[in-house]
Amino acid sequence: MTADRRRPDHHSDRHSTRAADLRHVVTHLLTPLLMCIGMGLAYLGAFANPAPHHLPVAIVGTGTHAQVLAQTLNDETHGTLEARTVPDRATAIEQLKDQDVFGAYLAGAKATGTGAPHTPELLVATAGSDTSATVVQKVFTPLAAQQGAPLKVTDIAPTAENDPTGQGIFFLLVAISIGSYASVAVIGGAGAVLPMRLRAALAIGTSFVVSIIGTLFAGPVFHLVDHGLWALWSLAWLYSAGILLIGTGLHTFLKRWTTLGVMTLFVMLNFTSSGGIFRPEMQNGFFAALHSFWNGAGFVEGTRSHVYFADHGLAGHVWTLVGWLVVGLLTVGVAALAEKRRRTAEAEAIAHAGAVAAAAVAATVPERAPGRTPAHPAAGGETDAEEEMEEAVGV
Repeated sequence: MTADRRRPDHHSDRHSTRAADLRHVVTHLLTPLLMCIGMGLAYLGAFANPAPHHLPVAIVGTGTHAQVLAQTLNDETHGTLEARTVPDRATAIEQLKDQDVFGAYLAGAKATGTGAPHTPELLVATAGSDTSATVVQKVFTPLAAQQGAPLKVTDIAPTAENDPTGQGIFFLLVAISIGSYASVAVIGGAGAVLPMRLRAALAIGTSFVVSIIGTLFAGPVFHLVDHGLWALWSLAWLYSAGILLIGTGLHTFLKRWTTLGVMTLFVMLNFTSSGGIFRPEMQNGFFAALHSFWNGAGFVEGTRSHVYFADHGLAGHVWTLVGWLVVGLLTVGVAALAEKRRRTAEAEAIAHAGAVAAAAVAATVPERAPGRTPAHPAAGGETDAEEEMEEAVGV
């Protein structure tokens, strides 16, 4: 009789356990599915259809022909180019090195009506952006053809010998980013039992290691840059430390969703707005706006500025990275306060529960069911931490 009554309970328990396990798996599947949606929107939105938007170029000359040519380009390109005139070749080179323009066109003798013995020439700086230089070249090649002369292209800021496309800096950004945000899951998950100050110290220490690895890749291993490695390491450390501190602080609030959160911040929105593949002038307004203050853009443009453009604009990019580092420190501070309040509330709850339990024990001692063992609350947290780290490694 007793056995018959228990059978439905056992069946119900198995059904409830299976349903709970299924909900657990489905919940974890949300992370890769959201990543799929986010990566598709970000990468295709940023890279699928690049087109110049007000790409600044210069027409060298002070005469009527230069002014008319600049105005004609502005009228015919409908916002694709933003042409201006500069008085001479030296000024054009200076603006290219300052990245105020991405191409400077010197018309030949036939076009200007002067006896100047030169063919049409286009000045570019491929170190600033190889894709932008290619677009500018496509625009001015037909103009030179109209003069019946080949277009001479002069690169006043070429990339390093072992980085012909100039995109090595972008892929260095990718390596440093992965090392940084993947470490967040380990520090936040496995290190959740540690005090926040120790986790923050681990984050800072990890950023040193990641930045050193990145510098070795850029210099001795792949020779992406041939000078300025100390400055590159400093930029890499600021960048990595900002990611690790922000991620470590966010883990207190996001828990197992931290991997998705840091991927959104430092992959989906970061790689696409960094300017490593296409500069903001080649992207839509959303990613172009992010480029002005996002940390990936600060690292890429700061490295370019130091390696190729004599530190022009470097200070602004450094301040961008410092700003993200400060945000990381503030995030860790807020997380530490939240955890302190949480521990205080838990201690009060435990003390209250202990008092109630003591009073209950004084009245009666409940009998433990046969074959049952006390639950271990830490096991669930440990399993969650392991699952979170596995998800991060999988990504």
